[in-house]
Amino acid sequence: MAVSNASFGAVIAIVAVIYAVVLPVARADHSFPAPAPAPTSDGTTIDQGIAYILMLLALVLTYLIH
Repeated sequence: MAVSNASFGAVIAIVAVIYAVVLPVARADHSFPAPAPAPTSDGTTIDQGIAYILMLLALVLTYLIH
């Protein structure tokens, strides 16, 4: 019931090939996160920035006039 070194080496080689080829393919879906969606702008940020500038300008003008 002795196993020869050649057949044992072949079994180890086959197992190594399976681990090297099959396992990385099996977890390929989970190795990279999904790409982020492209940023979209509907103009609200720009409108809010303009409103802040106008409010600051009104505050400065009010302070200078009084």
